[in-house]
Amino acid sequence: MIKKILIANRGEIALRVQRTAKKMGIATVAIYSSADAQSAFAKQANQSVLLPGTQLSETYLNIEAVIAAALETGADAIHPGYGFLSENALFVEACTKAGIIFIGPSAGAMRSMGNKIAARDCATNAGVPVTPGITGTTDELVKSYGSIGFPILIKAAAGGGGKGMRVVENESDFQLALEATAREAKNYFGDGTVYIEKYIAKPRHIEVQVLGDQQGKLLHLYERECSLQRRHQKIIEEAPSLTLSTEVRERICRAAVALAQSINYYSAGTMEFLVDESLNFYFLEMNTRIQVEHPVTELTTGIDIVEQQIIIANGESLPFNQSEIRQNGHAIECRIYAEDPAQHFLPSPGILKYYQEPSFEASSLLSNAEILRIDGMQLQTGDTISGDFDPMISKVIVWAPSREEARLAMLSALQQYAIKGIQTNIEFLSGLLQHTDYIQNRISTKYIDQNLETLMAQLQQTKKQVDIILPLAAALAKSLSANKNQTLNIWQSIGYWRHCATMDMLIDGEPVTIDIVQTSPFVLKYHNQERKAEIRHINGIHYSLLLDDVPYPVGIYERRTGTYEITLNGMTHTVVRPDMSYVDGEIFEARSGTAGKGGSITSPMPGKVIKLHVKAGDTVKRGDPLLVVEAMKMENNIISTKDAIVKEILVKEGDKVDTTMALVELSE
Repeated sequence: MIKKILIANRGEIALRVQRTAKKMGIATVAIYSSADAQSAFAKQANQSVLLPGTQLSETYLNIEAVIAAALETGADAIHPGYGFLSENALFVEACTKAGIIFIGPSAGAMRSMGNKIAARDCATNAGVPVTPGITGTTDELVKSYGSIGFPILIKAAAGGGGKGMRVVENESDFQLALEATAREAKNYFGDGTVYIEKYIAKPRHIEVQVLGDQQGKLLHLYERECSLQRRHQKIIEEAPSLTLSTEVRERICRAAVALAQSINYYSAGTMEFLVDESLNFYFLEMNTRIQVEHPVTELTTGIDIVEQQIIIANGESLPFNQSEIRQNGHAIECRIYAEDPAQHFLPSPGILKYYQEPSFEASSLLSNAEILRIDGMQLQTGDTISGDFDPMISKVIVWAPSREEARLAMLSALQQYAIKGIQTNIEFLSGLLQHTDYIQNRISTKYIDQNLETLMAQLQQTKKQVDIILPLAAALAKSLSANKNQTLNIWQSIGYWRHCATMDMLIDGEPVTIDIVQTSPFVLKYHNQERKAEIRHINGIHYSLLLDDVPYPVGIYERRTGTYEITLNGMTHTVVRPDMSYVDGEIFEARSGTAGKGGSITSPMPGKVIKLHVKAGDTVKRGDPLLVVEAMKMENNIISTKDAIVKEILVKEGDKVDTTMALVELSE
């Protein structure tokens, strides 16, 4: 029996594995880099081992160091989580050589599916349909890509997690995209091999969870809908899929099991498929590990997938048969990312000035028949979101008897999620969940990328449609109630409305004039209508606003004196009381973009320079790529802001940069 598991991962998935191990009475060992020394996963394990070094190759990707940590602590098994070494066959072999149980599939099965080219061959041999494509060296692909026809999808053979993947719409972009994908593949996966395939119009991304034991039993846990993605990375997943008919569901699940059986697969794995508008499905890839989105399957089947991974690795048989597995209700998962959707999802690392996760206690909209689950890093106010790792902060998962009930429960949960100090996608997710296209399931893997500008415009329109008396009343009620309990100067304490009942305010930058009728109880007048307002504290920055005795759940965060961020229906409104002085408390933060002062080019986010496209003396045009900055596992092209000559290159490949540093100097 496995007695101690070393978790070769970090953050959310490390805590997730710890939770099941504790339930099973198994001790855990955490490995961590110096950047993660204060992280919850490192502190909550039974033992923790520091991996020296600052680069991923020295820490979480260092096979020798991970094996040594397991031997040093007496761990008899290793769980790889997802990412990092989870799909590295050499790591599996190293575990076996050291006498350590690898909680996952065999090295052979991993090799069969870990390389997308080999996986396509396996699928074809198993009778599972695949999309038309070409494999070969980079030079061979350059010569033969024309037979596929545009648009083309270029993919890293050893890729995963949406990395090492680019869509090319026309011939002029092909060469640059091929080189960038190969470079990204080499950086992330240690293998620069790529292949190309036909890009299907408006595809759905459907995946099937499989489980197999070492005795040969192989089962499926049904499907997940993972079509809502940005940059080929999922942000909303759900189970079951509304897209599939009963007949197609049965066929796609059978195909997944057949393909897994063809390579004698055991442990948890996921078969990913593209489904076209006619419900034809094509094998995409297999992830030979646990998936980020596994919780929606756990909540709809009642099966703890991590527990089954451990049972299988222990050599035990799966304790159930296919006929016993049922989908029940509906689950939705939202990935919370440190990124700015308004800036094409630019990563947003930084310090958390306030952090509060949703809970049942804070919501009157969540019923006892529903489940709310947070898989996160157990972050706290004051923690730092590093730019060295993936931008995912946490996952919010809800379960309810129906999809509509689950959707409403998720909206309530997102309303309660408070993250201040960095940009996140919470408001964007709320907008998506309220969009008629999501409600009516009119989505595809391209939906967000193709409709981003429209979605952002509609998000702003949704915010403008709110009855502005709600955020105004919440901000005023909070500021006036706060004044009763604070020692303020005479002007802040009195407020000019005592001398003049009219108050000028700003909401989302727009001027608004209201009248203060009385303060106890608080009554205000807007558009000649008097409204009584009261706020009741729930927890953290969550309140119930009673407007004329009708309750509204709101979040009220005072960003600085007199400036309030009011969250209502998942949307955040900024309300300012100009009469309250906040200059003394102002924090002036550096703002950056691709253009700095004069002719200097700066980075819009902290990161690392991984590629220089130009040298001093080169002539560039507006929009030409100058260099590539990697942040939070994303490559970001820094482009020229004008037609110019490159005067000086101020950084070199491998340099870490922030938003204040000049990277390139341009001259007229």
